[in-house]
Amino acid sequence: MNKPWVVFSKVQPRLRLFCFPYAGGGSSIFLRWSNALPADVEVCPVYLPGRESRLNEAAFTQISPLVQTVAQVLRPHLNTPFAFFGHSMGALISFELARYLRRSHHRLPTHLFVSSHRAPQLPRLEPDTYNLPEPAFIDAVYRLGGTPQEVLQHEELVQLLLPTLRADFTLCETYLYSKEEPLTCPITAFGGEQDHTVSAQQLSAWREQTRGAFTLQMVPGDHFFLHKYQGLLLQTLSGQLGQLG
Repeated sequence: MNKPWVVFSKVQPRLRLFCFPYAGGGSSIFLRWSNALPADVEVCPVYLPGRESRLNEAAFTQISPLVQTVAQVLRPHLNTPFAFFGHSMGALISFELARYLRRSHHRLPTHLFVSSHRAPQLPRLEPDTYNLPEPAFIDAVYRLGGTPQEVLQHEELVQLLLPTLRADFTLCETYLYSKEEPLTCPITAFGGEQDHTVSAQQLSAWREQTRGAFTLQMVPGDHFFLHKYQGLLLQTLSGQLGQLG
């Protein structure tokens, strides 16, 4: 039996914040966010196939079928004002999900929070890694910094995680942007000041994707600043979420 995509915890929240993880990561990292955000905001981690409680399910390798499936799952729960937060791969998913909802004539998120991902209209300049032989692929994952070295040195764990990592990297690296009208919801882009993979200039280009307000917020740390500098991130999120709904 498949595990649920989202577990809801509040009966009548003012706003729901749906959170999407980075490549190879799980959404359990968002579980503690409720303690630092407004009490009437329901944090809703979206549990993607291929990780955590859904490890035995195949991860998606293309963004379109994933977005269509997530939209179908979330649609009954979008009767309350909602926002999206996505980190790295999750930023791409949340952006395309917002555009899919618009094409489906559904209500849009009140705010889109994107983190550690260049604006989608910008070309990807790095060489592909998803199709590398296993040793080279594992080395590429390690250099990105999201997976602890001790995990990548554990053969059994690597073999367990490898299919999902490859699927996620395939989804991100084969993504093709198609031009549409900018969204109407405001966008806030977060980035790490020491992130060598996504620059402030690449984050600033998210401005082109909205007719609403745009904010760029740089945080100390690298591509995965949401771990070490989570407090700073949540402080900014809390302030902006307090004004939504």
